[in-house]
Amino acid sequence: MTEGFDTNALWNEFHRAVNMNSEELRGYLLAEASDEEGFPPDPDMGIDELGRGVLHVLSKRKGDLTKTDLDVMRQVIELVETMGDRTDDDSRRELMSVGHDPLRA
Repeated sequence: MTEGFDTNALWNEFHRAVNMNSEELRGYLLAEASDEEGFPPDPDMGIDELGRGVLHVLSKRKGDLTKTDLDVMRQVIELVETMGDRTDDDSRRELMSVGHDPLRA
């Protein structure tokens, strides 16, 4: 693994940053992606790409992670560390789109 992280440390840090379970995150992403007319016609239903990546990682075992999964994990950790536990509406929505609810921190 690159960038000074070993897989175990990255896994643990990711799971500390992501404090929503996969069902909570999936429900949140689907609610955010829907609009007054329903879901957009694209196959991803307008769900944030990084959020989809988090859902994908949450469905895996540590031994099954790919380089793409590790990149997603690093991005999430960096975002959560950068934003901290801001609770204003826009910040909370951004953090929750990657599985971190700052009100739970």
